[in-house]
Amino acid sequence: MPAARESLLDAAYTALACRPWSAVRMVDVAAAAGVSRQTLYNEFGGKEGLARALIRREADGYLAGVDRALTVHDDPRERLAAAAEWTAAEARRNALVRAVLTGCWSERLPAPALPPARSGSTVPAQRRADGPLPSPGDLVALVRDRAVAVLTGGAPGTADTAELARVCELVMRLALSCVAAPPAEGGVADLVRGALRRQSVP
Repeated sequence: MPAARESLLDAAYTALACRPWSAVRMVDVAAAAGVSRQTLYNEFGGKEGLARALIRREADGYLAGVDRALTVHDDPRERLAAAAEWTAAEARRNALVRAVLTGCWSERLPAPALPPARSGSTVPAQRRADGPLPSPGDLVALVRDRAVAVLTGGAPGTADTAELARVCELVMRLALSCVAAPPAEGGVADLVRGALRRQSVP
């Protein structure tokens, strides 16, 4: 039931914007999604499974946005600046993305330290959600590797690729610093461009 699953995740995300996760009730999420509570339990197994799936979906949405940002411009420096801007903007907009990127979870959010769950789910998406959730370090590495792949056209690794990976990681870490201490409007891209002036980017 992919449509029901997405509706339930949307309803859970909307509920979380209005109240702490501890006050979000499964029956209310099901009602808001227009499905039965049993459907919710069939999809996620329980509130912990719903939390895992919601965190996983928001992290995946963030990464999809990074992929889009990396293809907006022709110039490699502008591609990296766009990815950094997306990171900072999405972290401002979405509390779950901000928490996943920084590792700073408030009491309003689902518990992040959930260990991988033993999944007996028949739903493939839930089996994936029940696996390890991405850490801030995982996301830095994922974005770095995606940026390198885009900027090199997927060419095999070389010494230049190792240097490019270092630059891409530097950009990502600079973007994360802007999440923690936001610069002036438009400042993220300017900071990245300034940092990249002295860097070799193919």
